[in-house]
Amino acid sequence: MRAMTEQNLIDAFGGESQAHMRYLKFSEVASQEKLPNVSRLFSAISRAEIIHAHSHYKNLSHLKGGRTANSGATFGPGDTLKNLELALMGETFEVEEMYPVYIEVAKFQKEAGASTSFERAFATEQMHKALFEKAIAAVGKRNDVELNKVHVCSVCGYTLENESAPEICPVCSAKKEKYISF
Repeated sequence: MRAMTEQNLIDAFGGESQAHMRYLKFSEVASQEKLPNVSRLFSAISRAEIIHAHSHYKNLSHLKGGRTANSGATFGPGDTLKNLELALMGETFEVEEMYPVYIEVAKFQKEAGASTSFERAFATEQMHKALFEKAIAAVGKRNDVELNKVHVCSVCGYTLENESAPEICPVCSAKKEKYISF
């Protein structure tokens, strides 16, 4: 694997892993603040992030170790509104800067596995960004977010809010049975 794509995978793995843990903690805070739908949203997106981390890691199976991940993660203890704002910052960075560049580099370097992993994460992060924006609007008015069921594809992490999961994942073509509902 080419060095630049390899480092991008390592960094994406680190970022997605940290997002997973941050969102689990943010879910606990939202639950303590009596915001069950925001808590559920953080739990669902946390699951998607660890699926992305696994996908990136799988593409690094050739490594022998000794590498450092630079995630650039933003975090710090706060209330749910602050946590949502931090989450939105991270998702916005991934959507507007990180994944578009990682995808182009992987394609240029003809690293198909990495490109697929990045493209799947990118499609999902766009949904996460929209869901966090919706939650911020509600919590900013001191309300819990109105939320349907949130479904996460266990294959690629694709996340959507809807009464039911799609028959086929629009990102990876997994069947409906592969979705986890929150």
